[in-house]
Amino acid sequence: MQKVLLSLAVVLLGLLPFSFVEANHNDYTPVTQSSETHPAYIDRIFTADGKTYIAADFIEWYEGEEADRVFREREQDPEMTEAPDGYYIVNDVSELQTFELSPDAEVFMQLYNRNGNIDEADPVWNEKIDVTKFVSLFGPNEEMNMKDFPYHLVIENNKIVKITQQFIP
Repeated sequence: MQKVLLSLAVVLLGLLPFSFVEANHNDYTPVTQSSETHPAYIDRIFTADGKTYIAADFIEWYEGEEADRVFREREQDPEMTEAPDGYYIVNDVSELQTFELSPDAEVFMQLYNRNGNIDEADPVWNEKIDVTKFVSLFGPNEEMNMKDFPYHLVIENNKIVKITQQFIP
């Protein structure tokens, strides 16, 4: 009986560390869309009168089956029936719209040059950074051009309150 209890205790103690292991919450999930969420390319970030502004070109962002459907409707290519890489971007009207960036906006990044060596830049899903860091990534000396990525901008009362970088493969 003692051996059985000892074996059970060893098994339970062996499993105990796994109870503290969380599942990977860093898997890619599409950005939840709402009437306040606007997919866009950021053209420039600038400061005027002590406030920071973003000039953005709104786009239409599609993923998965919806991307395939829109791709087939617009491209009419019999040899390609699916959107490459699982996403499709439509930008029929290239017009910049400017919004103030809230100084306490939430910013979530997927991929950027974290340590000064662009060769080591790997995706980290929804890494939260502050607004100051985000603005610095658009500096003239940055090796990775952050304007190449789409962003999902949440705009409330004409202010950007949340930015989520869209990962593109």
